[in-house]
Amino acid sequence: MSLLTETLSKIQVPDQSCEEQARQRLDRLTKPPGSLGILEEIAWRIAGIQRLPLPKLPQEKVSLVLAGDHGVAAEGVSAFPQEVTPQMIFNFLQGGAGINVLARQAGARVVVADVGVTGPPLEKEGLISCRVKSGTDNFTLGPAMSREEAIESIEAGITLLHQQVKERPALVGIGEVGIGNTTPSAAILAALTGVAPEEITGRGTGIDDKGLQHKIEVIKRGLAVNLPDANDGLDVLSKVGGLEIGAMAGVILGCAAAGIPVVLDGFISGAAAMLAIALAPLSRKFMFASHVSEEPGHRIMMQKLELKPILHMEMRLGEGTGAALAFPIIESALRIINEMATFAEAGVSEG
Repeated sequence: MSLLTETLSKIQVPDQSCEEQARQRLDRLTKPPGSLGILEEIAWRIAGIQRLPLPKLPQEKVSLVLAGDHGVAAEGVSAFPQEVTPQMIFNFLQGGAGINVLARQAGARVVVADVGVTGPPLEKEGLISCRVKSGTDNFTLGPAMSREEAIESIEAGITLLHQQVKERPALVGIGEVGIGNTTPSAAILAALTGVAPEEITGRGTGIDDKGLQHKIEVIKRGLAVNLPDANDGLDVLSKVGGLEIGAMAGVILGCAAAGIPVVLDGFISGAAAMLAIALAPLSRKFMFASHVSEEPGHRIMMQKLELKPILHMEMRLGEGTGAALAFPIIESALRIINEMATFAEAGVSEG
């Protein structure tokens, strides 16, 4: 049995009895029922995921940052050159990037893994190698990768999760780095939903109006050349996806199989989430949406994923920054259900 098949077989529905018991406790706390909004939903959802009526605070918090390059960048879809990808990786490893700052604040560990950066393997202390290949191929000319490489990228994410998250309970955030990665993300969304590229394609690193129109045409060309099958997540990933996107989908599936809540970042991790759901619909129940990205397609993703974003911060950096920013809020939800007194405990009369 392959690692992917084994992982998919382990994904189960969160414990509904634990969810209900958590809801009942939340309703008995010294507040009007439902008055803490999404905090309450986070708490009872994690109770079901952990299979505990009273969910525990995470012993381990990890931000997994997956790196990969994209052959479609040769079409000029980004405002930055591909050389920026390894430069940013080194910045992560030195602790100087946005994800490092926000993860430190949240008490989370940052793990950076190379799944498919263009060029020879990077050698830098602290960088984990999960390399499948040296970047994807240009999907305007044919598939971005083979089906076997798509599976390998997903399994790289599953393996990384198993290697890096040892303590339970845990909280995992996902993020990425890779110049040009909003292009395959938009292509994945279009392929899976049938929504026109014009409606979901954004400016990414900041391209102008002419560049945006060109990017839309590149995505249309890639879809026409490859004809990805919307009913086959692996086909979509292999035809128009990215190696780091596949790895993030693997992390999501691994979390779902292990009963770990996974916090999505923005548009690119949203594409990974849609692929994960295409492979295992139940994986959605283990996902939390950290924020709504400024990328126009992200709102459509949130609707398709049926997730409520925790934050609205007008962010579009990536790296897992939104997920790290949401970590303290998720912990706050768990502290509320654990530490706030019920009416009976506090000796307060209920209305």
